Amino acid sequence: RCAELQIQLTEAVSTLAGQKELVAKLEHDLSTIQALSAVPRPDAEGAASPGLEKIPEPIKEATALFYGPPPSPGTSFPEGQVDSLLSIISSQRERFRAKNQELEGENRLLQHTVHALQSELDNLRADNIKLYEKIKFLQSYPGRGSSRDDTEQRYSSQYEERLDPFSSFSRKERQRKYLSLSPWDKATLSMGRLILSNKTARTVAFFYTLFLHCLVFLVLYKTAWSESVGRDCAAFCAKK
Repeated sequence: RCAELQIQLTEAVSTLAGQKELVAKLEHDLSTIQALSAVPRPDAEGAASPGLEKIPEPIKEATALFYGPPPSPGTSFPEGQVDSLLSIISSQRERFRAKNQELEGENRLLQHTVHALQSELDNLRADNIKLYEKIKFLQSYPGRGSSRDDTEQRYSSQYEERLDPFSSFSRKERQRKYLSLSPWDKATLSMGRLILSNKTARTVAFFYTLFLHCLVFLVLYKTAWSESVGRDCAAFCAKK
């Protein structure tokens, strides 16, 4: 779809350039005719028209189409021929100008469509890379198959290109240090990650720690109070 719109956009741009060139040529011919119409005709019959040789070839062809073969160099155009030809070229110029504006509108619409499709394509590519990242995360667990098709291979290369080399190195270092830990340290680290990653586990751990602190304080307070009472009793008995 994007390639088809790109081809249509190229064709529209080339057509628009041709229409602009044709409009510029018609405007030039029209200005030439307007300049010739302002030149005074000679009074002597049979005198050559001073601006006849300056008329462009397209104007001569249009004159031959509407008024017959072109006049000889020694004759001049009829009275209303230049004015009639001027109106024809003006209407033709307006039609080309309207067509030019229409092509410009189509060109802008095609460019907007191409940009929208390109943005959608980029978003889809980013989503596919994120999906591949999730697939790779799931494949990291034991017991998962490691077979890959062409699609996974393509997005694997794009995923690897997006990875920061420093973050990749840091991830490898963390994995190396984790493998070098003792089983007790691994169990403690796994339990800590489990508690920190779950809200319920964090709440239970908080109240459990608070309960243990309160219990320790009560035991210490009772022990201190018992020792104090024992000393007071011993002192009271000694006084007796």
